Amino acid sequence: MEQAIALIFDILSWIVIIDVVLGYFMDPYHPLRRALDRIVEPMLAPIRRLLPPTGMLDFSPLILLILLQLLSVVVINAFR
Repeated sequence: MEQAIALIFDILSWIVIIDVVLGYFMDPYHPLRRALDRIVEPMLAPIRRLLPPTGMLDFSPLILLILLQLLSVVVINAFR
Protein backbone atom coordinates (compact mmCIF):
# COMPACT_ATOMS: atom_id res chain seq x y z
CA MET A 1 0.00 0.00 0.00
CA GLU A 2 2.82 2.39 0.89
CA GLN A 3 4.52 1.78 -2.44
CA ALA A 4 1.30 2.52 -4.33
CA ILE A 5 0.86 5.80 -2.48
CA ALA A 6 4.50 6.74 -3.09
CA LEU A 7 4.07 5.90 -6.79
CA ILE A 8 0.98 8.12 -7.08
CA PHE A 9 2.80 11.07 -5.52
CA ASP A 10 5.85 10.44 -7.71
CA ILE A 11 3.68 10.40 -10.83
CA LEU A 12 2.01 13.65 -9.77
CA SER A 13 5.41 15.23 -9.18
CA TRP A 14 6.63 14.18 -12.62
CA ILE A 15 3.46 15.53 -14.22
CA VAL A 16 4.12 18.91 -12.58
CA ILE A 17 7.75 18.90 -13.74
CA ILE A 18 6.82 17.90 -17.30
CA ASP A 19 4.09 20.55 -17.40
CA VAL A 20 6.56 23.26 -16.35
CA VAL A 21 9.20 22.19 -18.88
CA LEU A 22 6.69 21.90 -21.72
CA GLY A 23 5.36 25.33 -20.79
CA TYR A 24 8.61 26.83 -22.04
CA PHE A 25 8.66 25.02 -25.38
CA MET A 26 5.20 23.89 -26.39
CA ASP A 27 2.22 25.83 -27.69
CA PRO A 28 -0.34 26.30 -24.87
CA TYR A 29 -3.07 24.92 -27.14
CA HIS A 30 -1.29 21.65 -27.91
CA PRO A 31 -3.47 18.70 -26.75
CA LEU A 32 -0.74 17.23 -24.53
CA ARG A 33 -0.08 20.54 -22.85
CA ARG A 34 -3.79 21.16 -22.30
CA ALA A 35 -4.21 17.70 -20.77
CA LEU A 36 -1.34 18.28 -18.36
CA ASP A 37 -2.64 21.74 -17.50
CA ARG A 38 -6.04 20.24 -16.62
CA ILE A 39 -4.29 18.02 -14.08
CA VAL A 40 -1.81 20.54 -12.67
CA GLU A 41 -3.71 23.83 -12.72
CA PRO A 42 -6.27 22.92 -10.00
CA MET A 43 -3.36 22.17 -7.66
CA LEU A 44 -1.46 25.34 -8.58
CA ALA A 45 -4.38 27.79 -8.40
CA PRO A 46 -4.63 27.96 -4.57
CA ILE A 47 -0.86 28.40 -4.28
CA ARG A 48 -0.89 31.20 -6.86
CA ARG A 49 -3.61 32.99 -4.90
CA LEU A 50 -1.42 32.96 -1.77
CA LEU A 51 1.95 33.82 -3.32
CA PRO A 52 2.63 37.42 -4.28
CA PRO A 53 3.66 37.96 -7.92
CA THR A 54 7.43 37.84 -8.39
CA GLY A 55 7.83 39.35 -11.81
CA MET A 56 8.47 36.81 -14.54
CA LEU A 57 9.18 33.90 -12.16
CA ASP A 58 6.44 31.56 -11.00
CA PHE A 59 7.41 29.70 -7.84
CA SER A 60 4.08 27.93 -7.44
CA PRO A 61 5.24 24.67 -9.16
CA LEU A 62 8.21 24.51 -6.80
CA ILE A 63 5.95 25.03 -3.79
CA LEU A 64 3.57 22.37 -5.16
CA LEU A 65 6.42 19.87 -5.53
CA ILE A 66 7.51 20.49 -1.94
CA LEU A 67 3.92 20.12 -0.70
CA LEU A 68 3.48 16.88 -2.66
CA GLN A 69 6.61 15.45 -1.06
CA LEU A 70 5.50 16.50 2.42
CA LEU A 71 2.01 15.14 1.86
CA SER A 72 3.49 11.89 0.60
CA VAL A 73 5.48 11.46 3.81
CA VAL A 74 2.45 12.30 5.97
CA VAL A 75 0.11 9.92 4.13
CA ILE A 76 2.62 7.06 4.07
CA ASN A 77 3.33 7.48 7.78
CA ALA A 78 -0.41 7.50 8.50
CA PHE A 79 -0.69 4.05 6.93
CA ARG A 80 2.13 2.63 9.04
